[in-house]
Amino acid sequence: MPHARRPQPGPVRLMHWANVPLLAILAMSGLQILAAYPMMGPQGAPYSVYPFQGTPPPGWARLGEWLAGARHWHFAFGWFFVLNGLVYVAWLVGSGEWRRRLFLPRRDARDALHTAAYYLRLRKEAPRQEPYNGLQRFAYTGVLVLALVEVLSGLVLYKPVQLHALTTLFGGYDPARLVHLGVLALLALFTVGHVVMVALHPRTLGEMVTGGRRHE
Repeated sequence: MPHARRPQPGPVRLMHWANVPLLAILAMSGLQILAAYPMMGPQGAPYSVYPFQGTPPPGWARLGEWLAGARHWHFAFGWFFVLNGLVYVAWLVGSGEWRRRLFLPRRDARDALHTAAYYLRLRKEAPRQEPYNGLQRFAYTGVLVLALVEVLSGLVLYKPVQLHALTTLFGGYDPARLVHLGVLALLALFTVGHVVMVALHPRTLGEMVTGGRRHE
């Protein structure tokens, strides 16, 4: 008899909800660090691609009160974020859930396009769920890649000299700083989109709290 399981196992729910305060603390303390020097690019040669040169983030979005305090918050909770991510990846691999949850182009690419067309009202057929459609798998896999880039660029900002090879990979300290902020913006956009989709499909919120009904 097949084993009955919940749509959202306990480890997924635990690590998902742990990310909520972790990402909030990291984002707000990171913006406080940015406020100490609200410019992108080397001194005297700011990057033209960054439209907010010299404009510090609003006070309500910052945590730490001053540069050193923000760095303490940022790097302390950054390690918890890394640990949470490593445990999640280990669980995906160890449990075999990566086959169900990660984006596999040959299996999911067409379904992802069909699902996007449905949400853009270009297609009438609703997306399927098993437990995720192709577009969801693409988004969740993409956010794992973004998180990896965010951590690696953060390590460059933390130890640019000691991690010289990694610093070189990002093109230097200032490009890594721009990448770090840019990925934060993409993660924020993902969060907004995630909340909107949960509002459209509130059942998924209940499953992330209770695990959902068991099924084969």
